[in-house]
Parts: sequence; C-alpha cells; structure tokens
Amino acid sequence: MSALGDAFRYLNDPLNWTRPRGLLELFVEHLTISGVAVGAAALIALPIAIALGHTGRGGGFTVALSNVSRAVPTLALLTVFAVTPIGFGNEATTIALTLFAIPPILTNTYVGFREVDRDILEAAGAMGMSPLQLVFKVELPLAVPAIMTGLRTSAVQVVATATLAALVGGGGLGVPIALGFGQQNEGLVLAGALLVALLALLVEGVLVLLSRLVSPSSGRVSVRRRRRVAAEPL
Repeated sequence: MSALGDAFRYLNDPLNWTRPRGLLELFVEHLTISGVAVGAAALIALPIAIALGHTGRGGGFTVALSNVSRAVPTLALLTVFAVTPIGFGNEATTIALTLFAIPPILTNTYVGFREVDRDILEAAGAMGMSPLQLVFKVELPLAVPAIMTGLRTSAVQVVATATLAALVGGGGLGVPIALGFGQQNEGLVLAGALLVALLALLVEGVLVLLSRLVSPSSGRVSVRRRRRVAAEPL
C-alpha cells in the first residue's frame, strides 16, 4: 500500500501539476504526440484502404503490410532513428507511433469497405451513381463503424506506447515513469502509469461515443425496411 499511497500523494500535490514540466504540461504533450501520430496515420492509411477496398484488390497486400508493420517494435524504430538525422525527442516518437498506428486503420477500413452489401452497390450503380459517388455516398457511410474501430484501436495503442518518448529525450507522461524507475520510486512509477491508463480510458470512451454518433445504424435499418417493403406484394 505504500507505493499506492505515495502515488496518490504525488497526484494530489498541486505543485506537481502546475510547475514547469509538471503533470499538466506533460499530459498535454502526451496527448499532442498521440493525436498527431494517429492523425498522420489516418491521412496515410485511409486513402489507401478506401481505394483498395472499393476496387476489391490488394487484400493480400493489406494483410502483409499490416503484419510487417506490427512485427517491428516501436522501440526498435526509435533506436534506428537515433542514428539517423531524425535523432531523439518527440519528433522521432511521433514518426514511430505513426507507423505503429497505420495497420489497425488500414485493415479495418479495408474490411469495412469489402463488407458492404453488394446488392446495395448494384442498386446504387443502377441508379446512375458514379464510382466516386458510390465511394462517398454509399460505401464510406456504411463502413464508418469499422473505420472507427480501427481509429479507436490505434488511438488507445498509441496513447499507451507514447510513454516511450521519455526514453529518447522526449516528453509526455512517460517522464514520471522513467524518473521513478531511475530513482527506484515505485510511487512515482505508479502515478505515471495511472495517468496513462486514465488517458487511454478517456480516449476510448470519447471515440466510442463519437462512433455511435457517426455510425449510420438507423440508415441501415431503413434500407432493410425499404427493401422488405419493396419485396412485399401489393
């Protein structure tokens, strides 16, 4: 209990939050690193996955790329960056986390597009929709739940992994954890770990709520209802 008590005492001290390089500044820095990494990963992965998912090609490429990306540890990338012009710090961590965040977004988006009902696509094509209209007015809305799952998975993983920034001269909530290990202060380590866990849960909750808001569940129900009505004899 002493480590837990030390952790709560550390977290309850306002000075630890408000001083320069305090917890509040580290919290914002951690969130910024994670947000930039996930945003950059989405900008890279979404267009590729949408193009491949719409055409139905590149399924093997998508799986292979995801597996290779997952097989490379983030810490190994940071070690490689250390001997390149990228160097240490938050920039190196952000680049490594971007590569780490791509596979879930790429895979889930591709699967979401491929799982769109082919009958709906054929009906939309018969109505005269162009390929771009099919993508943005039919496939993309129906693939939103899978896309949000990929984004949520990436975001939570990145928030947890961003603590590695402290090991390469960066910031974020990994700083008190690394400092606690250096000082053999279990309370400080636990305090940093609790903050990272709470941030991950917060990000998860926000993205779950956002996913429910943007998922067209009612639209899918209405489409099925219209198809049943159209099939019923007059």
